[in-house]
Amino acid sequence: MGSLRGISVAIFVVQALLASVTLVSAQGSTNGSRWQTLSGKAPSVIAHGGFSGIFADSSFGAYSLALLTSLPDVILWCDVQLTRDGAGICFPDLKLDNNSDVAVVYKDRQKTYLVNGVSTKGWFSIDFTLRELGNVILNQGVYSRTNKFDGNSYPIMTVQETYAQLNPPRFWLNIQHDAFYTQHNLSMRSFVLSVTRNRNVTIDYISSPEVAFLQNIAPSFQRSATNLVFRFLGQNDVEPSTNQTYGSLLKNITFIKTFASGIIVPKSYIWPVDKDLYLLPSTSLVLDAHKEGLEVFASDFYNDVPFSFNYSYDPVTEYLQFIDNGEFSVDGMISDFPITPSAAIDCFAHLGRNASKQVDLLVISSNGASGDYPGCTDMAYSKAIQDGVDVIDCPVQMTMDGTPICLSSINLIDSTTVAQSQFSNLTTTIPQIMLGSGIFSFNLSWSEIKTLTPIISSPQSQYKLFRNPRFKNAGTFLTLSEFLTIASNASSLQGVLISIENAPFLLEQGFAVTNAVLDALSKAGYGNKTDQKVMIQSSSSSVLMKFKSQTNYDLVYKVDEDIGGAQSSTIDDIKSFASAVVISKDSVFPENSAFITSATNVVPRLKAANLSVYVQTFSNEFTSQAWDFFSDPTVEINSFYLGGGINGVITDFPKTSNRYRRNRCLNRRNQIPGYMSPVQPGSLYGLITAPYLPPAEAPNPFLTEADVNEPPLPPVAAKAPSTSPNGTALAPTSPNGQPKVAAAAIMQLSTVFLAISLLF
Repeated sequence: MGSLRGISVAIFVVQALLASVTLVSAQGSTNGSRWQTLSGKAPSVIAHGGFSGIFADSSFGAYSLALLTSLPDVILWCDVQLTRDGAGICFPDLKLDNNSDVAVVYKDRQKTYLVNGVSTKGWFSIDFTLRELGNVILNQGVYSRTNKFDGNSYPIMTVQETYAQLNPPRFWLNIQHDAFYTQHNLSMRSFVLSVTRNRNVTIDYISSPEVAFLQNIAPSFQRSATNLVFRFLGQNDVEPSTNQTYGSLLKNITFIKTFASGIIVPKSYIWPVDKDLYLLPSTSLVLDAHKEGLEVFASDFYNDVPFSFNYSYDPVTEYLQFIDNGEFSVDGMISDFPITPSAAIDCFAHLGRNASKQVDLLVISSNGASGDYPGCTDMAYSKAIQDGVDVIDCPVQMTMDGTPICLSSINLIDSTTVAQSQFSNLTTTIPQIMLGSGIFSFNLSWSEIKTLTPIISSPQSQYKLFRNPRFKNAGTFLTLSEFLTIASNASSLQGVLISIENAPFLLEQGFAVTNAVLDALSKAGYGNKTDQKVMIQSSSSSVLMKFKSQTNYDLVYKVDEDIGGAQSSTIDDIKSFASAVVISKDSVFPENSAFITSATNVVPRLKAANLSVYVQTFSNEFTSQAWDFFSDPTVEINSFYLGGGINGVITDFPKTSNRYRRNRCLNRRNQIPGYMSPVQPGSLYGLITAPYLPPAEAPNPFLTEADVNEPPLPPVAAKAPSTSPNGTALAPTSPNGQPKVAAAAIMQLSTVFLAISLLF
């Protein structure tokens, strides 16, 4: 077709990408367990339109990236559409306008047709010759995904071109609309048979949701290695040739076996969810199909579309639910992000709870497992310990009666229902602590705070991503002493981290926060405890200097801004009072519009000074990650550890980080597969063409001595009598996603970080 120039440009772009990548072919699953698939072999990964979660579906870039980051026997999926002159192209939909620029190139060629009885308007492949489509460029058709690569001029490719250009290990043709093409005097049957007879093209699977089409071609494939697969659509959708719903056809698996060797079903057919998006018990579909000798392929896997709260926004957990549940395994999974099922199959399946750690990565909680339960509650800490965290953390706040408690913020509005309580009138503005108004922990006694209901934090609520709503108010807040008791009784823990902020202000108000922490640790036996370490964290060097003069605890300096580097003298200053540093993710891999642009030298320079480096905060929601990480928190953690060289992660989902460091792919040394290789900083950003580049951003500042040096802490002032502050203010949005009934100036929301993706 007239797209050879476009193909050559696309090849050049992907080759440029490959040049920045050092990958080793995957070796396949090495676990010794027998898979509960029909064949007993590992499940297949089917790359839906290639790596369509990043690049345009069915583009050379998407297919190439799938081959780069997936299992060595990955199957490339092609949705076949027919042109007016009978050519078969790989394109995701019957209509061309949602995934290409056809509406711009051919503005006046829009038509309306009946598709399965529904009047549908758009630009259809049947109205264009293959030559005409040579002028059309593919683009990203999912609007929540980045369009920054649409300038790479990926052409529409024929089925034969796709196979010739990519030479895939296995190839899958999906025929979605045979009946439509038949109505317009185009024969999908003739096309499929001609392709399968082509010695230069090998078709491993052909699927369709139309019974008549598969029955029609089945006799031609009785002695063929090509597998025919029936595709189930929604249970209430009607199959056009039988006029039965797919739900009805599902009850007659024996009938399907007469013309197909496998079935595709939406994943909800296997693991349904209730109206609140929590998992229901699995159906017997996989076991029933296997009894009939049918393979089962599950579809609708997208890292950037949440499915069930049970998975805690972790796509690896979701894939494992379908292949490693102890009862059955699907035979393949169809995904827009093939890197994730590849890793799930080869690196994580059948690990077991007692799998040994392959790398030395410290996992520190962020307010406990605050991604699953309200932060700093007994349930959040218990979940973190259960999930294999090394260190649980307590951000210490002081109450009006001088009790040190664990609370994620000094402002009670951020983590409790105080704004809807009888204490809602206690708003005040304290510029030394924060912009705007709040109701602060030292405004209430411990007995009063205990009456408040916890609220789970949902930091990505602006994207409608909420955390575990069924347990959004679960748990009980703890004093520091109660927290230390929980930690002391958990033999799996390596230690505790106690963070102290706002100490100078609290001391001036009569709250002896440092003494309160020392006293609680002493009473809990941590002065003599040797099996668990104590880490004291603060962004205040004066706090850490005080603890250095009185204890042998591990001291952790928190850098509370994004930095692009640090002066040597500054690092020397930090080393004089701390043994570790906490920095932000952006201080390791700076971002622009959610694309990683480069890597700083902050981590290697700090480590060269024998300072451990911990990075915060690792969350599972895909909107919290750069596009480079493919909407997969495991890819992000892996890149920061293997690529960034960090010593530890601070995370609100400890289970994901703990599982990562136990995956079997990490012990292969020089044979680490592509799906467990770190991304190369700036490689994805480098594929953005000039018209799509975001505006340049100023580099992050260097950390200086002036940022670190502080005067000694002031003495504890005499405590003023408590009064009820007057006044209220406007209500901003709190991190838990709930309205603040009483709070102040709203900080401007930063640019939308909508998903994530890839490149090594």
